[in-house]
Amino acid sequence: QVSAEDVRLIDDPIPGVRRLTMNRPEKRNSLIHPLRGAILKALQDADTDPDIKVSIIRGAGPSFSAGYDLSGANAGHKLPFFTAEGEGQWPRHVTEGWMSIWDLAKPVIAQIHGFAMAGGTELASACDLIYMADDATIGYPVVRVMSTPDWQFHTPILGLRASMEMMLTGNTYTAQEAVQVGFANRAYPASELEAEVLAMAETVARVPSDLQQVNKRSVHRSFEVLGGRTAI
Repeated sequence: QVSAEDVRLIDDPIPGVRRLTMNRPEKRNSLIHPLRGAILKALQDADTDPDIKVSIIRGAGPSFSAGYDLSGANAGHKLPFFTAEGEGQWPRHVTEGWMSIWDLAKPVIAQIHGFAMAGGTELASACDLIYMADDATIGYPVVRVMSTPDWQFHTPILGLRASMEMMLTGNTYTAQEAVQVGFANRAYPASELEAEVLAMAETVARVPSDLQQVNKRSVHRSFEVLGGRTAI
């Protein structure tokens, strides 16, 4: 039996910053139900903690996340939060979960090393800022063999041409390409990634949370006026 305590680590590396580390390195941090629930719970806890101004999410071991766990390991685990049953329950469920990150008051930063695949790119794209190691990669290979993405961030975030290429090929992209098409903010040498992310988090944390909340929501509201949330 897997518990939330087994699949995530939490620390506060500098004042005002909460860091969540997915801790299934032997499974490349694949997104089993308890891990998804633990991620959302930890971020919600940080959102209500007056001492925390920004959160970071990263992965232990060789990668950020391999995506949803397809090994059957979810047997015996309920969905981490309620979503009405019926046709399309799974994509509606994960969309509700990732959208809940967008709707938090405080910013969330994704720190990607190794690779982020499929559902791992969904988790990262739900965060407010994304920073990658320069040797990291992203991809959504599931479109080659199984289905469209569950959280369909591609077109609203990446635009027509980049999203069409990703959807029709399932190719893997370098960190530099991810920055170029707008998936990530910046790429840093792998040895510098942690320090650079902490420096950015420290900068973000200097802004009072009540102001940062409306800063974040003003960007999302503009995205929604353009149809982003509806499209997803």
